[in-house]
Amino acid sequence: MEPSVNVFDEALIACGTDPITGFFRDGCCNTNDQDFGAHTICVKMSTEFLEYSRFKGNDLSTPMPEHGFKGLKADDSWCLCAPRWLEAHQDGMAPKVFLRRTHKKALEVVSLEVLRKYAADLN
Repeated sequence: MEPSVNVFDEALIACGTDPITGFFRDGCCNTNDQDFGAHTICVKMSTEFLEYSRFKGNDLSTPMPEHGFKGLKADDSWCLCAPRWLEAHQDGMAPKVFLRRTHKKALEVVSLEVLRKYAADLN
């Protein structure tokens, strides 16, 4: 696993545990070389983004009990794939980001300058 640090080189804070998120389902946006989706950006889900994601072929709101997934709703925190977040940003649909909960590896896909514009946890 990559070191658990956020975009500020601080200790990575948990993204969400209800529902449990992360590539490793550890509540954090931790990653490694096997995480091909780069589940590194901690977001605050919005109704608009959930609809956008469903339209793009990744339905995050429909429960899939067979996989232990109860479905996401607005205001849930979730480790989103960095390329999907960037695509949503380019389409004007990106959700808010918790920067202190976002893994540093996300910066390989999205600049900190862009992520800051969506910060949900900075004053």
